[in-house]
Amino acid sequence: MGSETSLPPRIGLIAGFGRFPILFAKNARARGIRVVAVGIRYEASPDLAHHVERFHWCGVARVGRLIRLLKREEIDHAVMAGKVRKTWMFTPLRLIRLLPDLRTLRLWFHRAKDKKDDTLLGAVAEELAQEGIRLESSLLYCEDLLASPGLLAGPSPGAREADDIRFGWKIAKAMGGLDVGQSVAVKERAVLAVEAIEGTDDTILRAGALCSGGFVLVKAGKPDQDRRFDVPAVGPTTIRAMKKAGGKVLAVEAGITLVLGVEETLDLAEREGITVVGVEDGGPDGEPVIAGATKKAEAKPEA
Repeated sequence: MGSETSLPPRIGLIAGFGRFPILFAKNARARGIRVVAVGIRYEASPDLAHHVERFHWCGVARVGRLIRLLKREEIDHAVMAGKVRKTWMFTPLRLIRLLPDLRTLRLWFHRAKDKKDDTLLGAVAEELAQEGIRLESSLLYCEDLLASPGLLAGPSPGAREADDIRFGWKIAKAMGGLDVGQSVAVKERAVLAVEAIEGTDDTILRAGALCSGGFVLVKAGKPDQDRRFDVPAVGPTTIRAMKKAGGKVLAVEAGITLVLGVEETLDLAEREGITVVGVEDGGPDGEPVIAGATKKAEAKPEA
């Protein structure tokens, strides 16, 4: 991680959906960094304009406009914060609805060999770099929002929950390596649901519809996670979805998962009796480190 003295005095914020862009802007301003935001239309909150020096709107398929806005503001360092929901990719008459500019069309049809998150966002980062705009990790400015290792809220995970965390961790890392999603719901070492384009909260609700509750949700970064974009995040809506679906344990990767609205999220989990635990990557063997968890449950002999 960089030190505060190495951070630029002015930063461009490419803002998507959710609370994170506003939290980022507040954190950056608290460090004396001026923020110029470009909000993705229909994704970013209009309230973000009240927390930044200057604010502009830009369509999701207007990469050329995005770059022009940042250059006009003389921005040479930028971050991405917040989700850009990929469902727009499959809307009917998407070219007419989105009106992509030429730079976006070139990126979409020529530079992006597939439409995975890493591919698309990496291509946008390359377009920015070509214009002298360096895309950085938003986590450099928000280290206080990262999940710490160990028990964060609720009761300690028992032996069976710890087993499900270990099982789900390997599945989540495998899915992340394929750039499918970051979350997996597990019960009794069986996969209930894997996150894809729908997002974490809908994955949780889908898992709840498939079982009587008591499941574990594991959310982890991708192997070799590019911290410039698409880092895992949880917040109060995650806890509410867990409560509605009957989820019992939320296990997140420590040091890389953002906890948005930390006090609100953890207080809500505590009140609802939902365990939140920060899990550390154990290394090449794939076994995660679950601080404070009970040892692995012993398998019962068959009757």
